[in-house]
Amino acid sequence: MIDDLREKASGLEIEEKETTGEQLQPSPNIILGMTPVQRFVIAILLLLTTCILSTFCLLATGKIVPPFFY
Repeated sequence: MIDDLREKASGLEIEEKETTGEQLQPSPNIILGMTPVQRFVIAILLLLTTCILSTFCLLATGKIVPPFFY
């Protein structure tokens, strides 16, 4: 019984090695698993977040004052 398990296990390792040799090449259009449209949306969201946070930082430090605070 143990010999059968060893044979079955060794057979699985050989099959795994054979399948890992045939790795698929990733598509050049997919970076980080995202499509170009998804990457564009992420870039726009990062830009908007940066603009909003920098505006709040300028308001908090008093470098700019909105006109309705006069």
